[in-house]
Amino acid sequence: MTKFSHVLALLVSLGSAHLHSRHDSYQSPIIGDPTLAINSVAPSTRTYWMRQANIALGAPCPFAAFGAVVVNHTVGGLGELVCSGANSNSKTGNPIMHGEMAAITNCSAILTDPKGKYKLTPAQALNAFADLTIYTNAESCPMCASAIRWAGFREYVYGTSIDTLITKGWGQIRISSLEVVSQSFDLSKPTRLLGGVLANETDQFFFWQFDPAHKCPEGCKRDESGGSSTCKAL
Repeated sequence: MTKFSHVLALLVSLGSAHLHSRHDSYQSPIIGDPTLAINSVAPSTRTYWMRQANIALGAPCPFAAFGAVVVNHTVGGLGELVCSGANSNSKTGNPIMHGEMAAITNCSAILTDPKGKYKLTPAQALNAFADLTIYTNAESCPMCASAIRWAGFREYVYGTSIDTLITKGWGQIRISSLEVVSQSFDLSKPTRLLGGVLANETDQFFFWQFDPAHKCPEGCKRDESGGSSTCKAL
């Protein structure tokens, strides 16, 4: 082996070890304690808005129950709802229209609406995301997590984790939001990540789809017609 080849092999070996150690660190389920008043936002306020992300679904038991709300906490108090979104790819035929993507799209339209509440220019709208928090009832896929970072949200808060979704049968791209956030340090706007908020409630929206024995979400019942078992609204 030449000296160059030996050095190259050593660098590859070290790089592989570094990647494994980083990957292991991403498996930690603790991102931030959701019972703390992080950024001066009370835990009860986080709970309220995560429930609003569930309500944004518009129905108690859609199959892909991924919902999100965008909130301005800089106004104080409970905060101000700016926009919401729910997974609509099956309705629109647009595969990227996840709940978070729908919320960001809706926010952009609302912030720049010349007849709306905010009437911002496109440049002002882009800057406005730095004051906003996005709540999503499940951890974002890497596409949505990257969109959240490109937007430059002040905070990104999720309920059910990707790991939990996978164990319950959901197909996912296995890249955590923590990894996306940690690899986006070159971006000019930081985003605080907080996971596991109200997961005991958000989990229930994702546990029944592939488990016929699991209880349906509140307001729904099992429908065994058509040779398959699904949850439908009462």
